[in-house]
Amino acid sequence: MELMHINELATKLNISPRAIRFYENKGVITPQKHPTNGYRMFSEEDASRLQTIISLRLVGMSIADIMNVLLEIDKGERNEALYSLELQRSMMFTQFVELIHNIKITDRMIDHLKKQQPLGWDEIFELTNGLKSLNDLRSNWRDHWDFDQQAAIHDELVHNQELEFNQHPSYTQALQTIYQWVHPHKGEKGLDIGTGTGNLASLFFENGVEMAGIDQSKEMLKQCQRKFPEFETKMGNFLAIPYLNHSFDFIVTSYAMHHLTSDQKILALEEMQRVLKPHGRICIADLMFENDETKRMYYQKLEHEGKTPMISQIEHEYYADRSMLLRWFEDHGYLTKTQQMNEILHLIYAVPIKISY
Repeated sequence: MELMHINELATKLNISPRAIRFYENKGVITPQKHPTNGYRMFSEEDASRLQTIISLRLVGMSIADIMNVLLEIDKGERNEALYSLELQRSMMFTQFVELIHNIKITDRMIDHLKKQQPLGWDEIFELTNGLKSLNDLRSNWRDHWDFDQQAAIHDELVHNQELEFNQHPSYTQALQTIYQWVHPHKGEKGLDIGTGTGNLASLFFENGVEMAGIDQSKEMLKQCQRKFPEFETKMGNFLAIPYLNHSFDFIVTSYAMHHLTSDQKILALEEMQRVLKPHGRICIADLMFENDETKRMYYQKLEHEGKTPMISQIEHEYYADRSMLLRWFEDHGYLTKTQQMNEILHLIYAVPIKISY
């Protein structure tokens, strides 16, 4: 096995010897020592490992995260290393989405000045403060429901229609209705957001439709991959979809948006619109109320039936006001149809009637 001195390795990788010493001090590479003179001697394996480190640094990974990835690879834990990389990609798309909004705000300021319009400090503060609020909404989402722990029994839960408080009512019927409404055409590609174990997406790709799925739970995605190893999945969520603009012909999602606040739901719809092609359509099945009045009446019904604990469970979620979602679709040039499948489950199908970007 041919060994290299530090200067030879530096030349080979086009980096400085100082950089090599930095990574050596961090413990991510451990060169051999020459038996007689004690000089560091680097193998091709060291060179390959160092090249991997440099590449991961270039995509923004911290030294600590890189060390974790390499440790998992060394232990043969390919899936854990893959999860770390997918998590990094998810973070990068969050930054990408934020950068898009930063550019839009900057463009508005530039446009004001080009038109020789005054741009006061109050307006600048309002624009940037609004941007900060958006970024906070995007970054403040937390998994309060521990979906990783639910993954192993997810399919059992969604098909159990005998639970006193069933959060997946009419499950099979809802998924089949989504497929029928979307009615995908040959050559189209769809995205399932909050794909879980892949039950909705499977209705599409088992009928020859190209699909991708995202979920923020690594354990859900593991279950999904066990069931459907050929299904394309990525770590991601509603607020930073890990795909480039105009990637999909349609988006579907089921029993997932109620984990977003009302403001986050609006951000999610904007993200869907970003990754859809100009005539891309959206189909949502989720827990929601027609409006605030129907929510109030439903709560009264539960109280009358002695089921007040169910109200607390609903309040732990963020059931949508359907009228708010429909208003967003109308404002953005979509034609919608709806179906209420029971007291809390609604379907919305939205098709653009004009290109809005």
